[in-house]
Amino acid sequence: MQGKRSGPVFATAVAAVLILPFSAYAADDPVPGSSQGGTPGPSAPADVKITTELPRQITVDNKSEQTTVSAKVKNGGTKDSGPITLSVVGFDGLKVTDVEGCVRIAEGKLPPGSNSGFSCTIDNLAAGKDRSYRVAATFDLQKTGKICLPVTEGTGKKLLWQQGPVPFGTSKPTPNAPDTPLLLGTDNVPLGPDSPPATGGGLPRTGPPGSTLPLGLSALALFALGGTGIWWTSRSRWARGDG
Repeated sequence: MQGKRSGPVFATAVAAVLILPFSAYAADDPVPGSSQGGTPGPSAPADVKITTELPRQITVDNKSEQTTVSAKVKNGGTKDSGPITLSVVGFDGLKVTDVEGCVRIAEGKLPPGSNSGFSCTIDNLAAGKDRSYRVAATFDLQKTGKICLPVTEGTGKKLLWQQGPVPFGTSKPTPNAPDTPLLLGTDNVPLGPDSPPATGGGLPRTGPPGSTLPLGLSALALFALGGTGIWWTSRSRWARGDG
């Protein structure tokens, strides 16, 4: 009797191994994340190591130009963060249309060069914990597109971390396919053969080599968010310890 039962039990165990991990992975974080293009703020505390992650790849519907992005904020330090604010800001062809559980940034309070943004307040992020947000966006495939994730302390201007503005894009457009996959840290080549990639102003990029502005050309910008300010600071200024 024991031998007869072992077959079904073994089959059930194998099915659990094959199905459950895949389902959990697909539901929680279907695309591996990356912090590329990110850097800590000039006064970030050593025991609260805030970082963010974006997916390495997103997919844009060629007809609707709609896409979704997972924005994750993590505390890799040994101390709770206390209140923090994550902002999700779009540039050029990438326009953020909604961030679940977050508040839209008024047009007049967006950082220079951006076209959209949402603010997400977090009461506390415990040490070793993270929180993910589903970002709905559109991507004009005739342009380049970038996204930026700054994190500040409370609702003030003390910058703990900033990722980007970092581009999503592809060098191989797929106009006849249902959708176009875009890679993080890649400048987009528009679908139209006669349309050169668009160039945008605004904040300096902090992406990988080849898509990053020289640090000497970085600028400091400030935008108001709910009566407070967020410092968008260049790496070179942080390195000098100015301000």
